[in-house]
Amino acid sequence: MRKKALVAGATGYLGQYLVKELKKRGFWVRVLVRKETQKNLFNSVDEFFVGQITNPTTLKGVTEGVNWVFSTVGITRQKEGLTYMNVDYQGNSNLLHEALRDKVESFQYISAINGNSLRHLKIFEAKEKFVDELKLASINHSIMRPNGFFSDMRDFLKMAQGGRVYLFGNGEFRLNPIHGEDLAQICVHNMLNNIEEETVGGIDVLSQNKLAELALKAWGKPIKITHLPDWTRRFSIWLLRTFTSSKTYGPIEFFLTAMAHDNIANPYGVKRLEDFFKTEANRMKIQ
Repeated sequence: MRKKALVAGATGYLGQYLVKELKKRGFWVRVLVRKETQKNLFNSVDEFFVGQITNPTTLKGVTEGVNWVFSTVGITRQKEGLTYMNVDYQGNSNLLHEALRDKVESFQYISAINGNSLRHLKIFEAKEKFVDELKLASINHSIMRPNGFFSDMRDFLKMAQGGRVYLFGNGEFRLNPIHGEDLAQICVHNMLNNIEEETVGGIDVLSQNKLAELALKAWGKPIKITHLPDWTRRFSIWLLRTFTSSKTYGPIEFFLTAMAHDNIANPYGVKRLEDFFKTEANRMKIQ
C-alpha cells in the first residue's frame, strides 16, 4: 500500500518541489492551503485541505489517514499581524498536535543551518522552539537544516543588476545554497531512511566574492565588488534592534548575521547557482 503524505507550506518555494517529488515517487499527496484559490498552483494533487495553520480549529482532520507530514511552514517577514512565534512555532505546533492525535508515523520539519546556535535571532527563536518540541514528541522526526535556497540568492542578483555588489568584510566567508528541486529529493530520501537531522546544501561551495562575481556575470556586467568594513554590519544590526521593531529588523538581522561566518552544509544535488542566476537574469530582462 502506497504511503500517504501531507505537505504543509506547499505553496512556498520548497513546498511546491516537495509535492512534485512525492508525486513522482508514487505517493498519495494531500496539500494544506490557506484558501481555495491556491489550489490552482498544483496540477497533480490527490486531495486539498483548506485551513489556517495558526487557527487550530480549522485543522481538524488535516492529518487523518496520512503516514507522513512534511512542514515547510515559516515566514521570513512578519506581516498581516503574524509573528515568527505565531507561524514558525505555534503554527507548526498546531500541526504536530493533529499528527500526534491521528498517530502519524513521521513528521519532517524544515528549519535552517546553525539554527540551534542562533537562537538569539527572532527568526530562529521560534523555529528552534518548535524543533525542541518535535524532538520530545512521541513521533518519528526528521529535521532538515538547509543552507539557504537558490531563491534566497536573488537578493545578490538584484544588487548586481545595478552593476556593483556590496559585501561586508573581505567576502571570503563561504556557503553552499541548494536548489529547491535538489532539496526536495533529499527531504524525501531522509524520511525514507529515518534520518533524524541533517544539514543540506548544494554541490558548489562558494565564497561571497565568488557569489557576487557569478551574479554580475549573469547580467554581463564587469566585476565590481565593494567591501564594507565589518563594523558597519554590526552597527547596522544595533541600529535596527534599537530603533525598529522585530517586524522590521527580523529578516535583516538574520541576513546580516549569516553573512558574518561560513555556512557550509553537506553537499547534495546537481543544480548549480551559476545556471540559476543566468536563467533568472534572462527572466527578469523580459519582464
